[in-house]
Amino acid sequence: MSRLPILATALAAAFTLATAHAAEEPVLNLYSARHYQTDEALYSNFTKATGIKINRIEAGDEQLLERLKTEGANSPADVLLIVDAARLWQAQQLGLFQPVKSELLAKRIPTKFRDPDGNWDGFSYRARVIVYDKAKLKPADVPTYESLAGPKLKGQVCVRSGSHPYNLSLLGSLIAHLGPEKAQAWANGLVANLARAPKGGDTDQIKAVAAGECSVALANSYYYARILRSSKPEDKEIAAKTGLVWPDQAGAGTHVNISGAGIMKHAPHPGNATKFLEYLASDEAQRYFAGGNNEWPVVPTVAVDNPALAALGTFKIDPLPIATLGKNTVEAQKIADRAGWK
Repeated sequence: MSRLPILATALAAAFTLATAHAAEEPVLNLYSARHYQTDEALYSNFTKATGIKINRIEAGDEQLLERLKTEGANSPADVLLIVDAARLWQAQQLGLFQPVKSELLAKRIPTKFRDPDGNWDGFSYRARVIVYDKAKLKPADVPTYESLAGPKLKGQVCVRSGSHPYNLSLLGSLIAHLGPEKAQAWANGLVANLARAPKGGDTDQIKAVAAGECSVALANSYYYARILRSSKPEDKEIAAKTGLVWPDQAGAGTHVNISGAGIMKHAPHPGNATKFLEYLASDEAQRYFAGGNNEWPVVPTVAVDNPALAALGTFKIDPLPIATLGKNTVEAQKIADRAGWK
């Protein structure tokens, strides 16, 4: 059989696909778990630059994933934007993404913050830090994540649920660095040191430290930065009473997590979706995207003018690929369950 007809058919199909992308209506349907006022400028600037209007559905990570599962192949979503590596991995396992092929993204975004199979890219990152009571502890008392599980902190630790993605991602990093057995021992020790049953979000843990309910807590860095930027008297009091430690600076480095996005498998506007992800990697968008939630841009050449972040100083980042955190999520949940970290 001649290969010419086959080649001609393939070329025709490729031309048709390219033409379809070029002729896409100027619309992007975005499902986003981010809801920050500064993102409004991000979206409007994209529309000004490209003429592509953004239609948004905003909800929590879990709600968006459930919606996408229900909608299936009929989903109108072009891009899913969520705020944790564990949820990105979950979306990937559900088969929601299609690989993104973009030389610009490959060039701009470090490998650490990208899925090796091209399903998603990270666009901002934050750190999982230790917040301590200055009246009770010194930074040298809690230099590592492992120190939170030591006997000296019996009854002094506050933390949110072990099933929350932020803690599952941290556990995923400990599994990678320590192995499952030592990660289990850490979770067991942490639970044994709790000042109270896990409840609330990260801000609640910081407030509990300031109120003397516990001496130390785990929280994402942007929650602490929000308090530092606040003009409220009660927040200024919290900032005065507490301090922040970048864990594991003498070891692997501080665990970080991301906000990331990918293109949906059945995206009706895949060309527009690629343009949007590429825009998120631009200098302008990186500043808006990260600065809107007191995070850091993943593009290393982009600087953020944020006094609160500057006040926190610099730190050594754990080089562990973000994709590894997701892969360890299932084992992390088992460890949390066995430890009774509810």
